[in-house]
Amino acid sequence: MARRNFCKEIILFLAMVSLECSKVGLNVVYIEATLKGMSNYVFIFYASAIATLVLLPFAFFFRRSASTVLPSVKFPLISRIFLLGLIGSSAQLIGYKGIAYSSPTLASAMSNLTAAFTFTLAVIFRMEKLILRNASTQAKIIGTIVSISGALVVVLYKGPMLLSSSSTHPVSLQWSLASSQSNWVIGGLLLAVEYLLSSFWYIIQTEVIKMYPSELEVVLLCNLSSTIVSAIICFMAETNLTAWRLSYDIALVAIIYSGLLGSSLGSVVHTWGLRIKGPIYVTSFKPLSIAIVAVMGFIFLGDALYLGSVVGGVIICVGFYGVLWGKASEGKNEEDSSIVAIDSKSKTPLLQSIKAEETREAY
Repeated sequence: MARRNFCKEIILFLAMVSLECSKVGLNVVYIEATLKGMSNYVFIFYASAIATLVLLPFAFFFRRSASTVLPSVKFPLISRIFLLGLIGSSAQLIGYKGIAYSSPTLASAMSNLTAAFTFTLAVIFRMEKLILRNASTQAKIIGTIVSISGALVVVLYKGPMLLSSSSTHPVSLQWSLASSQSNWVIGGLLLAVEYLLSSFWYIIQTEVIKMYPSELEVVLLCNLSSTIVSAIICFMAETNLTAWRLSYDIALVAIIYSGLLGSSLGSVVHTWGLRIKGPIYVTSFKPLSIAIVAVMGFIFLGDALYLGSVVGGVIICVGFYGVLWGKASEGKNEEDSSIVAIDSKSKTPLLQSIKAEETREAY
């Protein structure tokens, strides 16, 4: 059992890191597609629709082959799922608008706010225990602060160049405060709102998966709700009918990429992580994205590698390890306390029988 749980945690860890890499890649592809004239409203609606169609047969198949009996779908569950769809589609609309005003680097840097927002909301809604004298709680708090600080180092401190740029590319992942080509103030505010909504999404999704423990079906219903909500908003916002016609270009690649890896597979993995580890664990991977941006920009786009990116990446990894250690210590403490509780319960009947035997002997 212990080996099985360890393998499950390793698979979840690798899946979360892979999702952060795919998220950075999606932002780059999205920027390329918008530069070719793709509407963000068209992108969001088609991506949600593709994710719904992809998940539909899988949810039906696993529902028939599942051995566990799921609870019936009632209004409290439906209302929460519709709320998730509304929050998810709104966060996408706001977030991609923020990327259009800024850059993928700023989006990755601002995503670190998700960990702080989610931790605060989890404490407010009593989903996370805040015992300041506990070492695991201190590790999670300090790790989150250190990770966000590392991301700020990457963004704000450039430093000397370590490796020079090897090529030029129309889309660069580098971003600076002095950029005159993008309104980074508006972009940053929009991205902050997106990640606040995302934190609410993680909190509500954690409660939903407890009410209905089936990741595929929950994500399918969430994407269906997002498709309905985005259809109403996007068709009203994008009145140009020619913008809805797709051709075999980068726009189609971006839509399929988002539908398969983002809205479907990514949401399933995130929901699985929420059920196993909780929202703090899932959002603790967000600071990795800024380091991934620096590496991918250097390898694939020929961006120069600066000292600030290396130093900030190391700081992010240290803080990230602190959060993971805190969660692991918390889980071990809960497991030890449950074992102690079981042992005490098993010893209680034995003590009672001994006392009863001594009483009979006394008489």
